[in-house]
Amino acid sequence: MSKQIIHTDAAPKAIGPYSQAVRSGNTVYFAGQIGLDPATMELVPGIEAQTRRVFENLKAVAQAAGGGLRDVVRLTIYLTDLGNFARVNEIMASYFIAPYPTRATVGVAGLPRGALVEMDAIMVLQD
Repeated sequence: MSKQIIHTDAAPKAIGPYSQAVRSGNTVYFAGQIGLDPATMELVPGIEAQTRRVFENLKAVAQAAGGGLRDVVRLTIYLTDLGNFARVNEIMASYFIAPYPTRATVGVAGLPRGALVEMDAIMVLQD
């Protein structure tokens, strides 16, 4: 099966040897996104701003691939402080509506650039 590289300037450029997303068939696999502002490539401050920025970055990549957050079927959230779990849930609820994607939340010791949250996703597009 062929693969298509997804890229948009509306999300941060990759900070390593990877793509923002790859589409294979109707499935789009997203790279992890941290709270980088795509215009400045600087990390926004605080868990709330970073979480919103991550969702905006994921939304931009989803749109570049021909979909939207409504098409996300799997989301993984990485948090450096699981004490932020409830706040991230509240913010996620403002970006998704039921039926929600499946999800895992993982506590980690550290993230790139000192980020507080990172997320990756899988999206399935309609035929």
